[in-house]
Amino acid sequence: MPDPTTEGPIADRTVPGAVPPAIPSAGPGESVNYRWFVLSLLTLVSMFSVADRLVFSILLEDIKAEFAFSDGQIGLLGGLAFAATYVVVGFPAARIADRSVRKNIVAGAIAFWSAMTALCGLATGFWTLFFARTGVGVGEGCSGPASQSLVADYFPRSELAKAMGFLTIGASMGTAGGLLIGGQLNELFGWRWAFVLMGLPGIAIGALVYFALREPKRGRYAPKGSAIDQQPLIETARTLTGNRVFMGLAIGWAVQIMIGYALAFWMAAVMMRNFGISSGDVGLYLGLAFLIGGIPGPILGGYVAGWLAARDERWRAWMPGLVSLLCVVPLAFSLSSDALGPFLAFFAFAYAIFVSSQAPILSGIQSAVEPGQRGFAVAIALFFNNLVGQALGLAVIGWVSDWLAPTQGSLSLTIAVFGVCLVSGVIALGVFAWTAAQMESSGHLARMARD
Repeated sequence: MPDPTTEGPIADRTVPGAVPPAIPSAGPGESVNYRWFVLSLLTLVSMFSVADRLVFSILLEDIKAEFAFSDGQIGLLGGLAFAATYVVVGFPAARIADRSVRKNIVAGAIAFWSAMTALCGLATGFWTLFFARTGVGVGEGCSGPASQSLVADYFPRSELAKAMGFLTIGASMGTAGGLLIGGQLNELFGWRWAFVLMGLPGIAIGALVYFALREPKRGRYAPKGSAIDQQPLIETARTLTGNRVFMGLAIGWAVQIMIGYALAFWMAAVMMRNFGISSGDVGLYLGLAFLIGGIPGPILGGYVAGWLAARDERWRAWMPGLVSLLCVVPLAFSLSSDALGPFLAFFAFAYAIFVSSQAPILSGIQSAVEPGQRGFAVAIALFFNNLVGQALGLAVIGWVSDWLAPTQGSLSLTIAVFGVCLVSGVIALGVFAWTAAQMESSGHLARMARD
């Protein structure tokens, strides 16, 4: 289901032939090791955000059986419940993040969504589970903008794609952890206790964030002349919606993330229906596949994106556009495999390709907006992300699966997943190509090239 800040020169040049100026490796009173500690801690927060959200995917077959839900209802629980949260808390939390202590927002968010994850285990039907899931959605709605803004104030632009690549590992580990741990807890204790036990660690992590993380100076690595202070809401919204580079990246991300949510949410059910194996085995095998593809993919993507963007800033859009379509090729081989081994191998390859696109998108969004707008920019991007990628994408897959079920049987979900991923990849390629074209005409390339 994604910024530079703190005073100083811009980190690198994007005009061919330009020489990047020197940049300090750390801010005053801050060690390089501490920067990476902060990134590791925020990656851990991201991991639990995704794990608590997507543990539902390994439990959904048992939940569906107990409450007699349709695939359409399951899709709504997986997607719409989160998008609804963004309308209520996402934007206010982002505005607060742009002017207040961001680490406190992250600490409070993880404690709250962890408690709501545990409450999912007390559900008595569709609506009680739906509202508990909206509470879990507070995780990304509140912590996502604040976390990404913090990373942008700890890492210069030359290192931002790499840092965002590492932050993305949290999502991959969270997906794998939700499957691996959730599957085993489901086998041992049932789906209700799986929710409860998955939610408990977040309280301790929230305390660690609150006491161990220092708030950096906002705007440390922004280009000279950038607006550090928060602007009025109307002015911020008008500036961001008129920013063609930002809007292109945000909409392109929202379309292509439909692939990511389809893989993270529906693949466990595809495996159970196509191969007839238990939730524990699915969690183990699929979780390992997510780790095999999800750890090297973001790291490699971050390094490649940083190297390419240093030569031409437009690679922050070109790269995710190409990746969006390329990942569908091994996915086709995975979903058409009759044996479990090839299914998992091709899936891990497809997922590695997909997640390599997240670093250029996240770093591109942060680079495209002013330091005082970063949190709100991420909230807008995540709103589209959840509205289109998660709420619409997961629901459409569920509805298409229900529609095909009378003729395709257990294969209906497989066909629905691939169809949505293919269409998403084609549209995302077009949107990102348009975005790259806007970077020069909008003046974005010139802005990134100045000291």
